[in-house]
Amino acid sequence: MATDIVPELLEKIQREFNTKISRNKKIQRIQEMIDNGTATYEQAYEFAQEVGQTLSSVLQAHIDSEVLPDGHMYFNIADRILNPTLQTNHVMVATASAEIQELLNKQAGLGLKGIQPELNQPRIKSIIERIVQEELFDDVSWIIGEPIVNFTQSVVDDTLKANVDFQGKSGLHPKLIRVAHASDPCDWCQQMEGTYKYPNVPAGVFGRHDRCRCTVEYDPGDVRRQNVWTKEWR
Repeated sequence: MATDIVPELLEKIQREFNTKISRNKKIQRIQEMIDNGTATYEQAYEFAQEVGQTLSSVLQAHIDSEVLPDGHMYFNIADRILNPTLQTNHVMVATASAEIQELLNKQAGLGLKGIQPELNQPRIKSIIERIVQEELFDDVSWIIGEPIVNFTQSVVDDTLKANVDFQGKSGLHPKLIRVAHASDPCDWCQQMEGTYKYPNVPAGVFGRHDRCRCTVEYDPGDVRRQNVWTKEWR
């Protein structure tokens, strides 16, 4: 009978991930900003990037064709490793992002709680299905790199969408300002950059390609807008 490698492998991944997260200075700084009420979505994206890169680096350190049976990532292995680890990333980033949204609501005079988005299970499923297609895991190992970071960043996008939809349906007029963060952004990111008022918010505002570091700024939709750097409303 073949040895089940998942329990020990998953335990190692989760232990190292938790250790690295607890020692991450950027995450500590962002959490302090959340606690003292100065964080914005700029910090939410930083937080997501750090969490995503941490999980990606840990997965890459522990998984390759040598540790897998026949060098292949079987579905039952991918499912039992990627589902719990990506769910952890979702919870961490969704919690931090919703806390930041609630801070911004209060600063804008809105007595609304921040809403956490639902887990994007279909996206996890698509990652798993893609990773099991190749005969040798090493031929598809790239998928536990940037796509893991991209998935984690998308939790911030999903949080924004959930809250803007809720506020819009509540009779408010929230806006989103998408900003391209790259010295030479791609044509698509340049096209999506701009200000969008609910309900006229195209789905692409919440989209991102691999290695995309665009951010979206929340605007309560009245005459006030928060400056990302000074945290002041104008």
